[in-house]
Amino acid sequence: MKILRASLFFLALCTAGCEKVLDIDSTRTVGEKNMWNSLEDTRGALMGTYGLVRAAMADNNAHWLYGDVRAGEFKSPIRQDLKAIIANDLNASYESLEALSNWRRWFAAINSANLFLERVGEVKAADPRYTDNNMKVDIAQIRFLRAFSYFYMVRIWGDVPLITSSHDGNFENKSRENYQKVLAWAENEMKEAALDLPYRYSAGDEQQPGNYYNETSGRWDGALARKLSAYAVLGHMAAWQGNYPDAANYTSFVMENYQKGSNSWTSTADLTNSNGFFYNKRINHLFGLNFDWGHVDASFTGHIEELTLASPVINKSAPDIYLPKDSILSIFNESDDQRFSIDTIGQPQSERYFTNFNGKYPIFSKIKVIMNGGTDPDFRIFSSALVYTRLEDVALLRAEALAVLGETQGAIEMLNIIRELRGLEPYDEAINGNLVDAIFKERQRELMGEGHRWYDLVRYHKIRQLDPEFTQLIQSGGIYWPVSRALLSQNSELDQNPYWE
Repeated sequence: MKILRASLFFLALCTAGCEKVLDIDSTRTVGEKNMWNSLEDTRGALMGTYGLVRAAMADNNAHWLYGDVRAGEFKSPIRQDLKAIIANDLNASYESLEALSNWRRWFAAINSANLFLERVGEVKAADPRYTDNNMKVDIAQIRFLRAFSYFYMVRIWGDVPLITSSHDGNFENKSRENYQKVLAWAENEMKEAALDLPYRYSAGDEQQPGNYYNETSGRWDGALARKLSAYAVLGHMAAWQGNYPDAANYTSFVMENYQKGSNSWTSTADLTNSNGFFYNKRINHLFGLNFDWGHVDASFTGHIEELTLASPVINKSAPDIYLPKDSILSIFNESDDQRFSIDTIGQPQSERYFTNFNGKYPIFSKIKVIMNGGTDPDFRIFSSALVYTRLEDVALLRAEALAVLGETQGAIEMLNIIRELRGLEPYDEAINGNLVDAIFKERQRELMGEGHRWYDLVRYHKIRQLDPEFTQLIQSGGIYWPVSRALLSQNSELDQNPYWE
């Protein structure tokens, strides 16, 4: 309970500090004199920062609206705000769109990280139980979370303020920094974090000996950022910038070392079971933020199931979003695909990805963690983990990098790992077409509903440049979100993204 209280205190503390960063009036409701004195305080502050990052991604279902809905492939039968996102009408006057345009929740996480880095030395001086190694590993995780937050924001807004110190007192308005400068800073931070992160916690790793915070590996596997998490994110950072030599190097590190982290490939059955890959925390979450049902950590919102599930999976008449039948058949157009395929008379051979295929609304049910992984349709409370990256994602990202670099054989080998894992025949150019196209199509299938598709489309169109309209969207900055009107009114140093002026 002491750790829980510390985490809740730290969440309140950092949110209050962030309000000042964003020029929002706030009143400090708690004092700091009892914080930063003990090992329990650092654990609470660290977990609080993870919680703030999770909140930034899950709030308003942001991760899926940014990454899946904006791609325009899902349709919304009812919600007008989602129809606006699908149409790229991001200035539309909906409360949800205004919230999604506001980066305040991300700066709450960043302020939390900044405060930790400034104050952690006080705990080291005050509590002899807090070892040099414990502090080193804690700092590496905090730097990871801060760098990840900036990378995530740059993909959404482009230029953002770069703030590397906490602001609990008066704050002067900050202007936006060029996104390239922010990404260079974030990439360097992530590389520094990677050096000090272990492959696993409480598992005899030389970079983290002993039981981390006196807990066994079962407590931490899949719950915390580790070395492979950093290299996976670095691969995404490099690919987003079109730096495919570095993307190949970073993803190579993951492919060569994943067994050191006890990672493995995820079967189709485990990926799609209600109590499988997305339930609780799993060691195969290279970087994930879990909701632990055992800790009474579940919610009605902040999960993709709120958007995608409806009858007959749960008692809801229509989903907020669905993939039309024609789109499903176009995407899953190969026989024997374990995720979804149809037989010769048009009937699904499995319902792993889609339930009610021949009904009015095919239900995207790949992720369906109801309560504790059950299937009772009467309960619309979910506990699925928010997984940013996994081994299959990194393999396909590596295939993408190698294909762009002209290393065709290596790219095909990476692609075929995933194809064969899902029951498909090896890639054949005569059947599957252009290699880059095939890789991105496999990413579309494999990672559907995991928040990747919009960013994949941006990278794909930068590579192929076959769609003049999308190319123009990239060149004009239309791939970014507008900056919240509330932020612009509070901070005179901010300017709107030109595309949305």
